[in-house]
Amino acid sequence: MARVKGGYVTRRRRNRVLKQAEGFWGRRKSIFRTAQEAVDRSLRYAYRDRRTRKRQFRRLWVTRIGAAARSNGLSYSQLMGGLRKGGVVLDRKTLADLAVTDAAAFSRVAAVAKGSVGG
Repeated sequence: MARVKGGYVTRRRRNRVLKQAEGFWGRRKSIFRTAQEAVDRSLRYAYRDRRTRKRQFRRLWVTRIGAAARSNGLSYSQLMGGLRKGGVVLDRKTLADLAVTDAAAFSRVAAVAKGSVGG
């Protein structure tokens, strides 16, 4: 069987993988085969968790809005339903930020929702 020399293509591919493995611990940053497995796994986790992050933030926002709504005498669903009926167009990220940073403004928004719900 003939000898196969990888040439610069193989070197470039290996260097690219080892560059991506910078900061990994032990052999995972310096041995190509181990580094390649670690890089592949890390890229899979990164792809998956970019989607998971969106879910986790929405859960956090809903929790914060629900806590602030209860302190204003509403449940989360009553607040969101009242805002929709009242024509207030604020997303959950903005509402959660208001609930944390500006309680007075959130109370005014909750009053609009309470007026729309009739409770």
